[in-house]
Amino acid sequence: MEEQQNENQLNIELSEEVAEGIFSNLAIITHSNTEFVLDFIRVMPGVPKARVKSRIILTPEHAKRLVAAMQDNLEKYEAAYGKIKTQEEPPGFPINFGGPTAQA
Repeated sequence: MEEQQNENQLNIELSEEVAEGIFSNLAIITHSNTEFVLDFIRVMPGVPKARVKSRIILTPEHAKRLVAAMQDNLEKYEAAYGKIKTQEEPPGFPINFGGPTAQA
């Protein structure tokens, strides 16, 4: 039984650079029939230009699994720390960067 568990185990390495993470306060999500593209952006106050800091490309199946995992984690977070407050109004800057309109 223990051998079977070892076969199904996945070892994941995390480099120091990646472990530091990248701060993002805007995400733009676009999709085609074969992929979802998540662009993570850092918008700074008073700076009229922002740059994509990270791009993640997922299959539709993995995108759906990510949504389910995020929902599960948000529910656990709110159970532990209280409801997360969100603004009803969209951000005060345009989020259409020439591509299809998306929601973040």
